[in-house]
Amino acid sequence: MKILFIGGTGTISADISRALLAEGHELYLINRGNSNSCLPKGATPLVADVNDEQKVAGLIKDLSFDAVADFIAFAPEHLERDYRLFKGKTKQFIFISSASAYQKPLSGYRITEGTPLANPLWEYSRGKIACEDYLMQRYRSEGFPVTIVRPSHTYSERSVPLGVHGARGSWQVLKRMLEKKPVIIHGDGASLWTMTDSRDFARAFVGLLGNVHAIGEAVQITSDETLTWNQIYECIARALNVPLRAVHVSSEMLAACSDYDFTGGLLGDKANSVVFDNAKLKRLVPDFTANIRFDQGIKRTVDYVLAHKECQQPDEEFDAWCDRVIAAVGRAIAEVRNC
Repeated sequence: MKILFIGGTGTISADISRALLAEGHELYLINRGNSNSCLPKGATPLVADVNDEQKVAGLIKDLSFDAVADFIAFAPEHLERDYRLFKGKTKQFIFISSASAYQKPLSGYRITEGTPLANPLWEYSRGKIACEDYLMQRYRSEGFPVTIVRPSHTYSERSVPLGVHGARGSWQVLKRMLEKKPVIIHGDGASLWTMTDSRDFARAFVGLLGNVHAIGEAVQITSDETLTWNQIYECIARALNVPLRAVHVSSEMLAACSDYDFTGGLLGDKANSVVFDNAKLKRLVPDFTANIRFDQGIKRTVDYVLAHKECQQPDEEFDAWCDRVIAAVGRAIAEVRNC
């Protein structure tokens, strides 16, 4: 197949790109050309800012595709641009949405593609919902060949997935663990969550490409493994070979006492217990099973991060914030005990 990715080197898309090239598919990537070292070997770069619609139109003037996927669209205007560019040029258009778009608060913990989409707590999720609405209107009115994919928390080798971290990523939390300092887990750590290794995600995604039964459908791709946040942090600590010193702080308090986006990222997403029902995906891709357990996948990630300095971005501001929050929790406990 001839495939075009808008994106293609990110957490979700990099392993998909590698999988497609390994299978011999012809892959094009719209890329600004700022970091060619991230481009998978064998892919054909189309060097442009995708927002420069006129330039992109010139680059694809004589091309057509079996599938086009946009990994970096967050607002309807991005999809309006894609529609103008690729109408009549692709047999399938895949939009990467988000499982965070599902109804918050949830009416039930088990999530299917039929769960309502409504997230008043996170603008990011509302943008994804609006994107889905636009594309499905194009499908219903004009037959634009849309497939919507909803990932949940997907991780690769380049960054450790966490519930609470700063603006510069997860390294500072790992550093705290390595230094035997306490780390913050939101809530009581007992809510349920699903982590998906990007290699598993890639195999499912490849099975949807060129799949006629996926046209006009929304499909979630996640692992079937369910973990508590306490278990997730324990797996990370074991991979680091250090003890976990956890301090539990309510998600509401974290959202109220910081400038980090914990209202959206926690209250609108990670603080909710979710279990994903992937029956629809398995009907569409019958041979797919997510087979990388989190404790196995996170070991690869931790080893990679520890071996690559570019993944170790310090965040002293977040570190100091953690210390203040943990100290405040300690003072509150002491005050109540002394009453």
